[in-house]
Amino acid sequence: MRIERDSMGEVEVPADAYYGASTQRAVDNFPISDLRFSRRFIWALGLLKGSAARVSGPAGYIDADQASAIASAADEVSAGGLDEQFVLDVFQTGSGTSTNTNANEVIANRATILLGGSLGDRIVHPNDSVNFGQSSNDVIPATIHVAAVAAIREDLLPKLEALADSLAAKSIEFADVVKSGRTHLMDATPVTLGQEFGGYATQVRKGVERLTKVLPELEELPLGGTAVGSGLNAPDGFAAAVIADMASITGYPLREADDHFEAQAAKDATVSASGALKTVATSLFKIANDLRWLSSGPRTGIAEIRLPSLQPGSSIMPGKVNPVMSEMMMQVCSQVIGNDTAITWGGANGNFELNVMMPLIVHNLLESISLLANAADTFRERCIEGIEANVERSRELAEANIIVVTALNPHIGYDKGAIAAKEAFNSGRNVGDVVIEKGWLTAEQVAELLDIKRMTEGGVIE
Repeated sequence: MRIERDSMGEVEVPADAYYGASTQRAVDNFPISDLRFSRRFIWALGLLKGSAARVSGPAGYIDADQASAIASAADEVSAGGLDEQFVLDVFQTGSGTSTNTNANEVIANRATILLGGSLGDRIVHPNDSVNFGQSSNDVIPATIHVAAVAAIREDLLPKLEALADSLAAKSIEFADVVKSGRTHLMDATPVTLGQEFGGYATQVRKGVERLTKVLPELEELPLGGTAVGSGLNAPDGFAAAVIADMASITGYPLREADDHFEAQAAKDATVSASGALKTVATSLFKIANDLRWLSSGPRTGIAEIRLPSLQPGSSIMPGKVNPVMSEMMMQVCSQVIGNDTAITWGGANGNFELNVMMPLIVHNLLESISLLANAADTFRERCIEGIEANVERSRELAEANIIVVTALNPHIGYDKGAIAAKEAFNSGRNVGDVVIEKGWLTAEQVAELLDIKRMTEGGVIE
């Protein structure tokens, strides 16, 4: 152990730790969970600190040599070289001050070593130099936004687009597979399996559109507001220059917030982004659950499709295979929906000039993005691409469906159609036979009007 000091006094820290006294106090204060900030978040935090140093040094705000060392140390943080030094629990001070301090201390000590010093020498000061022109209250929300933008753009959107493409390909493959439609889980007029999969593809694509629409909000950064939004201790133009450097490195259209008081007091942009993620989760849950129903059986269920057989489904029932990919996706979506509830409540709990639920918000937001990205990719690869249509079963159920009588409504009327449907159901006969028997239509007319493939194309069958 070695002795480190902060404004409250001396603290023992591990001899080889890059962090210092304030981080150690937070380690001791918050033994709450095994949850740590994600790689995406630490990347964004290092990016911000490095950009701040690249602006501060040439501008003369801090010593140029120190600024260069700080930028190098921050780049190591961003690249993941110092991840083991970020030891704090997600559940901590609501502003994320502990984690901002963690970064300041790690970067300061690493920069000190790069300048030829030793751990604890404080050649580089964590607050005066690494944190120059900043506050936890603008650094942490800015980091949240940058991390979320990168995760959505780089991880989630490409996976959703690939999933939509796979569903669209299945829509084409299944274009001529006629099956029974279902509403309220009850028989309805015929559709094609391709139409169902086309609907799924559109759901996912609309999710991509919704996520794309929230990106401009997230690309607006609170950096520059410092403690309360007033910008005290941040030189004019400092935040804009730092954000410009970050934008240049990432290639994202990052910009300074129009109103720093809104940007720090509220977390509405993250709540909006979480809402879009929840909508994606709702769509994927529906798709996964539909596929589970459509594949049910295989002998006593609907069984209109066959899902890939991936693993044994029972420790007691030989030959049982379960829809595990659908079940995985449904669990992931449920978690994302739960995360959204936490984010929503966290967003509501800002007080005056600061939200004090930011660690909770960023953990849940980035977890939701990561879960959806990983689940969408796995679901596509190990489920969607291997789905097969059970053509014979689909047609069998469609032809046994008494609701096809709907196509006869323009010719015999709703009331006669209802009579025919009831008699067909009670007698186990084909609805067309009942209509012919009653003399309402000829056999030739029934054969033409009850063409189930034509029914899937809409309009009135003449």
